[in-house]
Amino acid sequence: MKSILLAGFLGTLLCLGGVQANPAGESGKPTGPPVVRLWPSGKMPGPAPAGTERELPSRGDNVIRLTDVHEPSITVFHAPGAKAPVPAVIVCPGGGYNALAWNKEGTEVAAWLNTLGITGIVLKYRVPGQRDGAFQDLQRAMRLVRQQASTWNLAPDRIGVMGFSAGGHLCARLGNQAEPAPYPKLDGGDDQKGSPDFVVLVYPAYLAGKNGSPAPELPVSARTPPTFLVHTADDKSHVPGSRIYHAALEAAGVPNAFFLPATGGHGYGLRATGEIAAWPDKCRDWLNQQGFLGSAPKIQ
Repeated sequence: MKSILLAGFLGTLLCLGGVQANPAGESGKPTGPPVVRLWPSGKMPGPAPAGTERELPSRGDNVIRLTDVHEPSITVFHAPGAKAPVPAVIVCPGGGYNALAWNKEGTEVAAWLNTLGITGIVLKYRVPGQRDGAFQDLQRAMRLVRQQASTWNLAPDRIGVMGFSAGGHLCARLGNQAEPAPYPKLDGGDDQKGSPDFVVLVYPAYLAGKNGSPAPELPVSARTPPTFLVHTADDKSHVPGSRIYHAALEAAGVPNAFFLPATGGHGYGLRATGEIAAWPDKCRDWLNQQGFLGSAPKIQ
């Protein structure tokens, strides 16, 4: 798939739990997409990683990997040229709950979503070793996005999540354990619905429990949102979990689709080659069939 370039995303900074300012351009005004902190100062539940957020050394694969994230936030890439309210997707990068593949499984995905007429919202959640903290971050993000639906021109019944690898586990957890919030109410944002309207899981990790059942934190039921699964049969460490999760969705009668080519490995994002490279088109078609997409604007 051709590289997707990020450019031209400008927006007004919004004050929710707090705002992380974007770098100022020559005009002195902030540039780039809005970045919104999730938690008011001193109100974040649970621990924060020690140290200062940093980028891990390059592996020569053009992937930006962030760790020691102690100030969770969302970065909002508004769908360009939208007049009617549009769908939104909160994107959760993977990285084994140790780091975040920030561009490959985050900002590049948001840019692709924009081409579909969807506002992409990239979650920067707590890492490393903060599974419960990351879950709190995603729950808070969903509620704040719903709170801002009218301000951000979002369709309130078409707000979903998309996760890659560990981020997929995080999104599956939200799809099954959204209520009640695992932290005390902070403001009006926490009155909003925490469950996503749909879930997209791309080579998700950690879905398998014992005895052929999903992991205990994934109690699949008829209330689980419609789900699109992507995996390859040669991702031997994690595809068993997707097979188990798919079977549970089927048993519960949850609308779902499972794209399962033979080869492709793990961690390809939108940079896939071969049969698995079709997953973005398959996902787009499924979203449209389920009524979550709507008419996408023409991208020049």
